[in-house]
Amino acid sequence: MVEEVVKSEEQNVNRVRVVRSDGEEDEQQEEGEIAGGDGDTLSSSSSSRPGTAVVQHPLEHSWTFWFDNPSAKSKQAAWGSSMRPVYTFSTVEEFWSLYNNIHRPSKLASGADLYCFKNKIDPKWEDPVCANGGKWTMNFPKSKSDTSWLYTLLAMIGEQFDHGDDICGAVVNVRAKQEKISLWTKNAANESAQTSIGKQWKEFLDNNEYIGFIFHEDAKKFDKAAKNKYLV
Repeated sequence: MVEEVVKSEEQNVNRVRVVRSDGEEDEQQEEGEIAGGDGDTLSSSSSSRPGTAVVQHPLEHSWTFWFDNPSAKSKQAAWGSSMRPVYTFSTVEEFWSLYNNIHRPSKLASGADLYCFKNKIDPKWEDPVCANGGKWTMNFPKSKSDTSWLYTLLAMIGEQFDHGDDICGAVVNVRAKQEKISLWTKNAANESAQTSIGKQWKEFLDNNEYIGFIFHEDAKKFDKAAKNKYLV
């Protein structure tokens, strides 16, 4: 369960956290950015203290954080054109080092989108892996998705889903009145796999509300009028 993943992975936080010497967050840092980030994969020798080796615990898959900055979006630009990869990680320690230096959803500007997808999968409908997929979505009141976002990430990278191979990634959308977390999958037509993923996701987040699954094909055709194909 996610509680076990949180407990086991939080033991690594103090060893891998990157903190400024004054203990404060860099207010000049762009929303979603990581201090010192240049878009490359983190080095496996990353450590919270110079010269101190940290034992790395590899994940089954490498994952990439992507960010879509609201200030870079424009109505004339094609969807996704302002989206860019931030960092790729492949170990537990790299994840925590990144997570502790990325703004939580509650701290992101309205209109921002933060993604975490398996490496080499672009978080776009056009990506060949995503093309025949869909997404489960949960809605949250403004500034209330931080914990659920973390638990979603831990469940994904910790391979907690029975049909984890079908998962492409997750995105949190920050809007003026609410926040949404969506879990993208690659084979929307496989109803049994999708319902299993949706039910487990609700269990991990202790969510008792109904959630719906929309095919990407329907979302492209009908935009906001697309209807849920599955409910759990």
